[in-house]
Amino acid sequence: MIRSMTAFASCEENIGDYTLIWEIRTVNHRYLDVSPRLPDVFRSIEPDVREAVGRKLKRGKVDCNFFYRKEKQAEQPIQINEARMSELLKTTLRIEQGMDKFQALSALDVLRWPGVQADVKEDMEPIHAQALVLLESALEQLVKSREREGSQITSMIETRCEQIIQQVALAKQRLPELKILLRDRLEKKLTDLLDNVDQTRLEQELVFYIQKMDVEEEVDRLEAHIIEVRRILTQQEPVGRRLDFLMQELNREANTLGSKSVDIQTTNISVELKVLIEQMREQIQNIE
Repeated sequence: MIRSMTAFASCEENIGDYTLIWEIRTVNHRYLDVSPRLPDVFRSIEPDVREAVGRKLKRGKVDCNFFYRKEKQAEQPIQINEARMSELLKTTLRIEQGMDKFQALSALDVLRWPGVQADVKEDMEPIHAQALVLLESALEQLVKSREREGSQITSMIETRCEQIIQQVALAKQRLPELKILLRDRLEKKLTDLLDNVDQTRLEQELVFYIQKMDVEEEVDRLEAHIIEVRRILTQQEPVGRRLDFLMQELNREANTLGSKSVDIQTTNISVELKVLIEQMREQIQNIE
């Protein structure tokens, strides 16, 4: 299954007093590059996040953004730091005794004083576990999105492969005519340059240049590479790097075909091949 490296997924769920939200974005990258962005109280699950992403994805730059909200903050009981409050009241009493006029602190003033309200320590382990469960759902959604786009890329590549095969067939049809054309051109050129033509030597030179300029091997390799591209498209594992390598090989053969061209039709075939290969290459850069 071909997968794109570009996708987005978002999952949200209410867990008790909390709303948990994952947003995951991926773009193409040579390797797997995971960037979790977690609130401080969820930092401890970062290794688990990286491991979970690594099980689902093999390539791409992955931004994992996690957000949470506590919905019932106002209903939490207020706890008093008794030692801090006692110290505050003793200090204000000493200050009051040394002043002519003193405005006593109200109860609300005492509550507002830093440290009087004790921090409520909450067990976050269950929330951490639920966050990781929700991450799995987000990753499943992300993989499906990558597969949908990968299916579209596959269709595009298959279409270009068929068009390349058509161009290769045209080149094959012209091979006999190209050899005759090349022989005629070389024979005329050598005859014009030499007064006394040695027919045996001429035949040897013609055979040498015809072999040098023959594009039959390039045409055969183009056909073989396309067969391999189509085979790879059916594989289940990530294939982006292998396809990228084949694009380089296809482009090399198309360039050689153009450099050996002896007529405008073969040149046009070479140009058309390079356009089709480049269109495939651009899409393959985004395949996992």
